[in-house]
Amino acid sequence: MSTVRYDIPEPDAFTRPYWEAAAAGRLLIRRCGACGRAHHYPREFCPHCWSEDVTWEEASGRAALYTWSTVHRNDLPPFGDRTPYTAAVVDLAEGPRMMTELVNCAEGTLAAGMAVRVAYRDGKPVFEPGG
Repeated sequence: MSTVRYDIPEPDAFTRPYWEAAAAGRLLIRRCGACGRAHHYPREFCPHCWSEDVTWEEASGRAALYTWSTVHRNDLPPFGDRTPYTAAVVDLAEGPRMMTELVNCAEGTLAAGMAVRVAYRDGKPVFEPGG
């Protein structure tokens, strides 16, 4: 019997480009052709003006740490084996906020606004210190 994993996305036809790009080391966001604003998580319409004129765009991978929490207990596989880990929200340079995990940093070194950059673990974006 295999263990259910809660960290593996289930791409569908719409999100497949995002996950394929992540597996290749590229972070994609969506940009609206009507109002010009970027957004993340991927949606088929703009959450700002509701236009369906949205396209994929490669993000720079640069961001600023907005907030974070260190998780010391998580019973869902495989997160329990990773504790403690740092769940975070970052402000991408292009504007959108993104939920993520911070890696390669000690909890005491974190500060709101610190520069972080995208990295990849198992084909999924995570962020680490640096700009």
